[in-house]
Amino acid sequence: MNESASASVSLPAGDDAPAPVSFWQAFAFWLKLGFISFGGPAGQISIMHQELVERRRWISERRFLHALNYCMVLPGPEAQQLATYIGWLMHRTWGGIVAGGLFVLPSLFILIALSWVYVAFGEMPLVAGLFYGIKPAVTAIVVQATHRIGARALRNPVMWAVAAASFVAIFAADLPFPLIVLAAALTGYVGGRLAPDSFKAGGGHGKAGTSHGRALIDDDTPTPAHALFTWGRLLRVALVGSLLWLIPMGLLVARYGTENTLTRMGWFFTKAALLTFGGAYAVLPYVYQGAVESYGWLTPHQMIDGLALGETTPGPLIMVVSFVGFVGGYTKAVFGPDSLFLAGAVAAAVVTWFTFLPSFIFILTGGPLIETTHNDLKFTAPLTAITAAVVGVILNLALFFGYHVLWPKGFAGSFDAVSAAIAVAAAIALFRFKVNVIHVIAACAVLGLAIRSLL
Repeated sequence: MNESASASVSLPAGDDAPAPVSFWQAFAFWLKLGFISFGGPAGQISIMHQELVERRRWISERRFLHALNYCMVLPGPEAQQLATYIGWLMHRTWGGIVAGGLFVLPSLFILIALSWVYVAFGEMPLVAGLFYGIKPAVTAIVVQATHRIGARALRNPVMWAVAAASFVAIFAADLPFPLIVLAAALTGYVGGRLAPDSFKAGGGHGKAGTSHGRALIDDDTPTPAHALFTWGRLLRVALVGSLLWLIPMGLLVARYGTENTLTRMGWFFTKAALLTFGGAYAVLPYVYQGAVESYGWLTPHQMIDGLALGETTPGPLIMVVSFVGFVGGYTKAVFGPDSLFLAGAVAAAVVTWFTFLPSFIFILTGGPLIETTHNDLKFTAPLTAITAAVVGVILNLALFFGYHVLWPKGFAGSFDAVSAAIAVAAAIALFRFKVNVIHVIAACAVLGLAIRSLL
């Protein structure tokens, strides 16, 4: 730590601290963040760190990392949950709702528009050519995600064995993703007691001793009254959260019945929201199993295209579920053949609501306990095993994408050597030259369009 940083930390409260931030000033920042939050969770967390810790000094490094560690333990998109946590800490419940909501809403509206263009004009040569280049790039991106998560999670032979077992379970045995998560958690629970060293979580999220000057919420800032834990507050939030799930689900069941597409989407994506340990890539196989194989809301190729759109829009990558909802509602014509866009938009909104509602409940119920204790949270042994299992699941996803991209008509058809070349080029750009994901997708899209125009 340099001398100036050390001096700034020792200043009395109020000296060298930024001016208080109003609710509407924070609102403007969260709205801006919703439109610039590209780059997946790592990029989004980096943006928030630069803006909130280093530049604006709304929160200190230690408090930022304390909140991040909690969000990393939870199922769901950690970057969106971190924004919710900081917004709640600064401006109570509505601050958290605004911060978390604006992290998602711009992406929802953008994806609804792009999904409509995709389903309405996807067969046009221009759109088809762009996606011809994008699909191999997505395959390379998923391979990179497998490597990135594996490098962090597979730190000993036991974790490698867990990953291998999960791959066999989903690839060969076709076991459902929730069962794999449960088995991994049980393995971690037992293994953490029998061989604790093998189930220790590796890696951190930064150095909590770093300082960028006094912050509004500093290391020694007392926990605000609204962030203190009480059983009454916990019960109230849990009750309201339950009603926010029960009322829309009840209305869907009463209006359309339990077998309707919208009702099924609400229930299915509630379960998906509780299984997203390890990030969006971990839950995508589960979404594929349900949306493609069980319910037929979209095709395997549409799933790949949806992931490409999710990679190129702001917001959490798990927003790909909005694309799944739109395509499912549109193709199933839930409001009849004359209201296809409305069906898709409503389905996308339903899916987004049930996917993200649990994240808000987790933060607003658990945040006060975290702020009250101020203990450093660590991954538990079950979560460590789940993260290792996720690596095997994502590897299966990469193989699934590769099969459908390189053999578009199945093994009985011809091998697409051009797509293979694009995938290899994308992989080299990602692994060797560390090119940004969005730039890789853009370059491959242009390349695909050029190639298709020549064929």
